[in-house]
Amino acid sequence: MPKISSFRSDERGAVAATYAIALFGLVAIAGVGFDYARMAGMHSELQNGADQAALAAATQLDKGSGACARASAAAVGMLRNVTLLANDGDPDGNAVTFEPEPNCDATGFIRFWQNREGTTAATSDADARFVEVVTTPRVARYALTPIVDALDSGEMRARAMAGIGSAICRVPPLMICNPAEPETNLNVLLPFDVEANRGAGIKLVANNSYTPGAFGFLETGSGNSANQLLAALGWDVRRGDCVSIDGVEVKEGLTASVMDGINTRFDMPGSGNSCPTIGGVTGQCSPSINVRKDLVRKNTGNNISWSVHEGNAGNFATEAYRPTSRALYPSTVTPRIMGHPRDLCHAWSNDGDCPLVNGNQSPRLGNGEWDIDAYWRSNYGTSYPAGTIATNSYGTLSRYTYPTRYQVYRWESEKLLAGTLPGVVKDAGTNPAQAAYAQPQAGQMLALPSSPYGRVPGSDLDRRRLSVAVLNCSALTNSANGYNNLNNRELTPTTWIDIFMVEPAIARSRCQGGGSGCNNRYTENTDVYVELIERTDIGGSSGANLQTIRRDVPYLIE
Repeated sequence: MPKISSFRSDERGAVAATYAIALFGLVAIAGVGFDYARMAGMHSELQNGADQAALAAATQLDKGSGACARASAAAVGMLRNVTLLANDGDPDGNAVTFEPEPNCDATGFIRFWQNREGTTAATSDADARFVEVVTTPRVARYALTPIVDALDSGEMRARAMAGIGSAICRVPPLMICNPAEPETNLNVLLPFDVEANRGAGIKLVANNSYTPGAFGFLETGSGNSANQLLAALGWDVRRGDCVSIDGVEVKEGLTASVMDGINTRFDMPGSGNSCPTIGGVTGQCSPSINVRKDLVRKNTGNNISWSVHEGNAGNFATEAYRPTSRALYPSTVTPRIMGHPRDLCHAWSNDGDCPLVNGNQSPRLGNGEWDIDAYWRSNYGTSYPAGTIATNSYGTLSRYTYPTRYQVYRWESEKLLAGTLPGVVKDAGTNPAQAAYAQPQAGQMLALPSSPYGRVPGSDLDRRRLSVAVLNCSALTNSANGYNNLNNRELTPTTWIDIFMVEPAIARSRCQGGGSGCNNRYTENTDVYVELIERTDIGGSSGANLQTIRRDVPYLIE
């Protein structure tokens, strides 16, 4: 009996039962920590694989033929990630894999989208701008937590979305407001029909109004001082300034004083330092080889700055190109001095009447009709001989039976280079003697040190051709879209276009010396008149490939 009594009263090992009961929980807790770490590690491996695959795929989205198939192959074939913590017996072993998807759609494990939000599926190689990849599912089988009936993690997969950020470099950071945009437009991506408006003149106005046809600067981080803006407009190559193709920011500061930077392209030094030094770097502001314009200067001596050639109240129509209506000049009337002119609907007054011929669009958009006969008579002595310049030459296409101003400019540039263009120097018939020059002259103004004294388009920088962003400013500043200005936010261009600078930015009146109608203003010194050449082929094979560089960098969205 004493032994039984002793056994009953013995308390040694009393907690053993408690430990035995608690052991399941302790093992479960340890198992959760151990197996959760394995599960989290495998998810990180899957996500890393998805990220790398999405970035690889995004590099192929160039809008070219087969872009989606190439992107799919890049995601599948370039990936070499291993899931060291997967133990599901998958026949692919430890590899992170993706199912190929050659079609441009938003189905399967590799999906293509038109927008970064992933709400509009791509339908073709051309509109596939973003790619989403989803890994094939993997499972982490638990080592310790099965004790509480948790056998594995279940199917785990990762997804990533990426796009490609593109920038255009080596161009002046300029934007224009879509000249064909209706004032009531609310669509910030309303297309601008570039092809239908090839050769059309556009009157660009720098007044910060941001109405159709206005223009301004894009933010590049280089500052907005007068010298910075002059350098952006005047330097041959503005180093370090790249502008996003898909998202831009507008900055203010475009005034008459910085127009001198534009005019350097016409061999016009300006009244001050129009080619400034920035950060200890002195840029070069070269003229084009072809600087034909309606300005004259003295042949020699001091104070040989350019001035607008104008007649008086009695002879204004024969001294300069000063039409008084949209009509062509009569064949019996020839301007003594004439540069490449504006469209007929813009040429006869500061406001013009272009809505009558452009489908009632903005008055700042012309229709491409210009007086080539008056120009040819003024500079070559006869009306334009049909067929002299092909209407499909120099990478663009005229809408009429005669060439565009840009095509004439390129044809003249070739003749200047060959030394066969007549009338390079033309006497203005003034006292003291002045002349108009179609080509920079050795040792004068901004002429380069050696012949041909200016940049030659086609084989060198084309100083009178620019690439600019087109924004739908009416929609972007409409209160219905939540904004009333363009400041301090990223804006999406509807397209990029190449433009030809038709004439220098300078004020022009009908005539000088007073008299009836002489004060009628034809142009302002804050306006830039351009001709639409074509849609910008960034980094492509068009005439702009020598002066634009495209940089593409893939980036993750999520």
